[in-house]
Amino acid sequence: MQGKHFLAFDLGASSGRAILGTLQNEKLELTEIHRFENQMQQINGHFFWNIFSLFSELKTGLKKCVQEHGVQPDSIGVDTWGVDFVHLNREGMIISLPFAYRDSRTDTAMDDLFKEIPAEEVYSQTGIQFMQFNSLFQLFSMVKEKSSLLEITDKILFMPDALNYLFSGKAVTERTIASTSQLLVPGEMKWQHPLIEKAGIPASILTDLVEPGTIIGSLKEEIGKETGSKAVPVVAVAGHDTASAIASVPAEGDDFAYISSGTWSLMGIESPQPFVSAQSLEMNYTNEGGVEGTTRFLKNIMGMWLIQECRRAWMDEKAYSWDEMVQLAQTAEPFKYLINPDDSSFLNPGNMPEAIKAFCRNTGQEEPESHAAIIRCVYDSLALKYRFTLEQLREVSKKPIRCIHIIGGGANNRFLNQLTADATGMKVIAGPAEATATGNILVQAKALGALASLREMRKVVRNSFPVDEFQPQAQLNWDEAYQRFTQL
Repeated sequence: MQGKHFLAFDLGASSGRAILGTLQNEKLELTEIHRFENQMQQINGHFFWNIFSLFSELKTGLKKCVQEHGVQPDSIGVDTWGVDFVHLNREGMIISLPFAYRDSRTDTAMDDLFKEIPAEEVYSQTGIQFMQFNSLFQLFSMVKEKSSLLEITDKILFMPDALNYLFSGKAVTERTIASTSQLLVPGEMKWQHPLIEKAGIPASILTDLVEPGTIIGSLKEEIGKETGSKAVPVVAVAGHDTASAIASVPAEGDDFAYISSGTWSLMGIESPQPFVSAQSLEMNYTNEGGVEGTTRFLKNIMGMWLIQECRRAWMDEKAYSWDEMVQLAQTAEPFKYLINPDDSSFLNPGNMPEAIKAFCRNTGQEEPESHAAIIRCVYDSLALKYRFTLEQLREVSKKPIRCIHIIGGGANNRFLNQLTADATGMKVIAGPAEATATGNILVQAKALGALASLREMRKVVRNSFPVDEFQPQAQLNWDEAYQRFTQL
């Protein structure tokens, strides 16, 4: 295989993969090298990530790439979910498993912080959507508990930075992953020190910030011996998986909205500047870092989690494939039942179908009884939520939006793609499905000089991956359904 080779490690909350990208003649080819499971570990009533097991799997991926596939990558890079972090002591040792964002220790942290610092002040200084698991609240909960772990912490590193550190020995913080923490100045490369100090968080635990596409060091000699790899560059890619995904949107201009569709649906726009106002606070939008200094102005929407959890709840009764669930939805009456996908009752209910029935009951609707009706309810409601979010994005940004790009695993759901086009009245362009790994690889390529810009990266995506287009069809009364949806 000629061309340049880049190895992306893409870690999600339930699985991780090593994906080899080969860039040649402005086209990218992807090969899955290694796949492994990831799950939270419950220990003494708390939830953690096993970072040592994850790192072992990444090394296995590198070893397989070199020894089984016979390809020496030109560089490596890691992306993960946001907010979670590891603790290092003065000797540079990891001194605890990192807490997982679904851990209950932050249940009251937001309210506790707002008693000391008003929510409006926190938002004006960070521009980040309030979610109880943001790193700010994780750290503040440790301050309030007088955590002995925090007392002996010399530095914290977010998950992709920690894995880069284990590969290279270099401790730095990449900007896009740092932006999820609610500790950064919006749209800038600096920590929000006044807020950090007011919250009682020791600023000394934070490391220097770097832009995505920075070569932070080389693979350690000991890991080279273990895997058979040369001392290749370790690149700080867009460490937040959503930032990597957005970098691979195959857009030609900037007049688009995107939906990064997976467990969560991240819907937003790409902007040269953040939007931080009373209006964006009221709507609870976030301003996270993107590639080339861009801001990802977006909303976190409960996405395929709703469908995934329904499927899990029904597993003993019927093990549906994803396609079977879509086919069932198509047999059900549209708009008969609607939910707000972002209602807190759906965050981790244990039994999602029962939670959906309860929401319908509590909002004066009949309860959906059949599996088909429940699935249709979720898909209709997601499409209507996308319309609602699109209207908010237009209102706040005043930006012309002419199409919606859907990327990530959800881009394969043709039924929901069509519903989204119909609900919004917008052309939908779906693909690539492997958006995060693609963005990770292309940022590595830019770091090594194989590509010059985000525009060139997106051209490679258009050259390399087919997309599906969905035009809006006026077959159903979406306006009437939308009026009902906005009253929920």
